[in-house]
Amino acid sequence: MMTKALCAGAAAVVFCSIVIAAVVATVAVYDYTPVPAPGAATGPSTEALTDIPPEMLVRYQQGAESCPGPDWSILAAIGKVETDHGRSPLPGVATGENFAGAAGPMQFLAPTFDSVVARHRLPPGGASPPSRYNPHDAIHTAAHYLCDSGAPGDLYAAIFAYNHADWYVRDVLAQAHRYSTHATTPPPGSGDCADIRAASATAATVISFACQQLGLPYVWGGNGPEQSGGWDCSGLTRAAYAEADITIPRTTYDQVHTGPRIPEDQLQPGDLLFYGTTADVHHVSLYLGAGKMLHAPTFGEPVQISDHRWTGDDYYAATRPAEPAPEPAPQQ
Repeated sequence: MMTKALCAGAAAVVFCSIVIAAVVATVAVYDYTPVPAPGAATGPSTEALTDIPPEMLVRYQQGAESCPGPDWSILAAIGKVETDHGRSPLPGVATGENFAGAAGPMQFLAPTFDSVVARHRLPPGGASPPSRYNPHDAIHTAAHYLCDSGAPGDLYAAIFAYNHADWYVRDVLAQAHRYSTHATTPPPGSGDCADIRAASATAATVISFACQQLGLPYVWGGNGPEQSGGWDCSGLTRAAYAEADITIPRTTYDQVHTGPRIPEDQLQPGDLLFYGTTADVHHVSLYLGAGKMLHAPTFGEPVQISDHRWTGDDYYAATRPAEPAPEPAPQQ
């Protein structure tokens, strides 16, 4: 039975203008916990956002979670110094090897890469078998190599092990500092799929997937274009979180109980927004920031971006599935 749970397209649910964006141009991932180490950062600086390709920025953020070890800005700085984030036309970046035998965006020697991969299982998302030319594999391997070499405790020694030169360490640390900001409050989000701003790599992954669905048709009970030809509201949010390896229930009525409740004045991009009443939660959407949400609204309306509040709406609650719900207080 899905009568309560799926978006029923009730006439009471009225949504605002369609803004369809086909390409995600910028992805900014923010971390609000300062790390007291060289190169530590709470978010990408303007230089980082303009210089690092969006997909590489997300990979650096995710790679930093591998150990955990050095801040993402250290990985990004190494990628910049080594190959300009894989954009260098020199031999040994996209194919072949350089004069020293190094290859790929993070410039690994084959024996070093193979040795690290043999010690550490890389997360899904790269090549099979892992390849030093694959950015995902190369960045996660670089993070493990730095951790094996002393990061984050002795970051200087770890970077020195990467390329045995003091000038290299200084260049990497300086570049990491330029890529760093030290914001202490969450970004409001842009509300725009062309400028994704998220507090974590998880939220960025969720939003990026959802943005790729813009313009697809609404289908009641829909689980995506391959299975159903389109999406309904809870099918879209469930699939978006599944992209980030987070399992949430299929139905809106159950999703509202997943993750901690978030006050409306503390919303962050990636939060789930619910509409209805306690007895009938009938719609769910994904918050993008700046008062905007991405959702599969109702029959005849494609996946779109809309205002999350409007005159006469029945906004009910928000949750953050990326965070565990608080444990219930013990009975006295």
